[in-house]
Amino acid sequence: MTDPWLKRWLPLVAARTGGQPVLELGCGGGRDTAALVEAGHHVVAVELLAEAVARAKMRVPSAEFHCQDIRAPFPVGDGDTGVVLASLSLNYFSWPETIVLVERIRQVLQPDGVLLCRFNSTNDHHFGASGHPPIAENYYLVDGEPKRFFDRAAVDRLFASGWSTLGIEERMIDRYDHPKAVWEVVLARND
Repeated sequence: MTDPWLKRWLPLVAARTGGQPVLELGCGGGRDTAALVEAGHHVVAVELLAEAVARAKMRVPSAEFHCQDIRAPFPVGDGDTGVVLASLSLNYFSWPETIVLVERIRQVLQPDGVLLCRFNSTNDHHFGASGHPPIAENYYLVDGEPKRFFDRAAVDRLFASGWSTLGIEERMIDRYDHPKAVWEVVLARND
């Protein structure tokens, strides 16, 4: 399966890195990390699962990996990056925790830095948007793990303060065994 979503955003990433590393939250096996490194960027990546970090290190040995929860302190300081990437990694938390994470992301970005992110869509029925025990609105227990799904109103609410939207689109991606519905959102930090 292919998922070349970053390709169209690489010129923006290049324009906003400011010589600083890209912070990637939830790198999984390093697919997006590899795309960023191949485009010439230094990547500092965070991933919870040790097995995924091991795969990512094998795939992209030049990147810097941290095996940790993204709710732990980030391995970059405030204002130390021009780009944060969070593809399908902010979907697992309560609404208050998600708001805190987004504000922490905003703080590590340089002024006018960008966040490229993707969220599970409420139309993502192949991967849990229906048929699972609810925890809260659009937040379900999927195979024993909490998983959040976003509609446009939730995306807008999450980024209502301190952000300018550069792009937002609901898309179908071909990354897994079934098509997956996601929101692809690109934002710039406002001060």
